Amino acid sequence: MALKTILSLAAAMAVSITIPPAGAQEHGRVFELRTYTCNEGKLPDLLARFRNHTMRIFEKHGMTNIAYWVPMDSPAHQNTLIYVIAHASREAAKKNWKEFGSDPEWQKVQKDSEANGKIVSKVESVYLDPTDFSPAMAASNTTPPRVFELRTYTCDEGKLSYLLENFRDHHTHVFEKHGIANIAYWVPQDAPAHENTLIYVLAHASREAAKKNWGEFFQDPEFQKVAKESEAHGKIVSKMESVYMDPADFSPMK
Repeated sequence: MALKTILSLAAAMAVSITIPPAGAQEHGRVFELRTYTCNEGKLPDLLARFRNHTMRIFEKHGMTNIAYWVPMDSPAHQNTLIYVIAHASREAAKKNWKEFGSDPEWQKVQKDSEANGKIVSKVESVYLDPTDFSPAMAASNTTPPRVFELRTYTCDEGKLSYLLENFRDHHTHVFEKHGIANIAYWVPQDAPAHENTLIYVLAHASREAAKKNWGEFFQDPEFQKVAKESEAHGKIVSKMESVYMDPADFSPMK
């Protein structure tokens, strides 16, 4: 084969190769956001159980510990644990939880820890897919510690794509400009939230910094321009929820 032909083929092959974006491995996983509400006075028992046993048993059954938080504000500060784990897939999640529940070590830990009464009164679980602009979530120990913010946006019908476009093309880099760290962005897997909900996590240097950061963000000319243009045909977000959180002492992400 002539050298010229070989070089042409090599060039064509190079063009056809797609280099995966940074953090592409992140998008092969399924994330699970879980919120536990405890019976009165039982949050310390729940935290001890996770710290000493549950996290390790999770890993044994294919669940990756990502982050654990306690809300900063009452009453949730006294009775709530919010955490994120990852599974290889939704099917794997089902298998992982079944194996976890059947694990003799877990069954003993649960029985011993609840000898004086049940710990958890309510469990909420949401399976999530990362957006195409979500950073890779990784363990981190920052100094000084950060304050995390879990935000949930519910959109008016048919408006989720506009919201995602705003975040992808504008909001995320404007956040960084004003001291707000992008941690993760997800869309729930299940209907109806899959069609209208964005769940994301940010980080601030402190609660006081968060107030300052948001004030600057909302006054930023780029944000104001994008918000005005994107809502020219109607409001995008119908409901917004925000929870400020401190990382648990055993959280891989701090």
